[in-house]
Amino acid sequence: MLKVGLTGGIGSGKSEVARRLASRGAVVIDADKVAREVVEPGTEGLARIVAVFGKEVLREDASLDREKLGSIVFADSEKLAALNGIVHPLVGARVAELQDQADEGAIVVYDVPLLAENNLAPMYDVVVVVDAADEVRLARLVGLRGMSEQDARARIAAQASREDRLKIADLVVPNEGSLEDLEKRVDQIWAELSARVTA
Repeated sequence: MLKVGLTGGIGSGKSEVARRLASRGAVVIDADKVAREVVEPGTEGLARIVAVFGKEVLREDASLDREKLGSIVFADSEKLAALNGIVHPLVGARVAELQDQADEGAIVVYDVPLLAENNLAPMYDVVVVVDAADEVRLARLVGLRGMSEQDARARIAAQASREDRLKIADLVVPNEGSLEDLEKRVDQIWAELSARVTA
């Protein structure tokens, strides 16, 4: 099994690369999706969050009000640590479960937005970074996602720098051109990853 850490800054096209790798046979484990799953209504994760933060972090439909919880924890490092202490072990257990379901010779791609920020590179056999210039990413966030320029710049600034991400990369997917260019580069990456599995 080859463990691949896939990362890229917001607006880089990381999710698009993950989709294309999945279509070639990779087992993709999306860290953000798993983090949402472990706090869905009826889960142990949500029950623990309510026990610590109170019912005011719930919406009327009993689902987690992420914005409300975010406003509480991002203003208080101890509360953020308490939240991470609940969520991270549950995410780790679910990721291990998904990994165990993959075939022995699988290429398992972990889609991890904050891989560089959290110094997670050593956990993977290969780190793939989807790279685009900040201005290209800014234009995508404003044009495609409808963010204000100020919000988009703040999101980019809150993440690791482009240089810091590229420092941890074993393979880079430049993504400033067309979808055809991206498709060709993903083909090359897939060939390289497949060669590492057979080696």
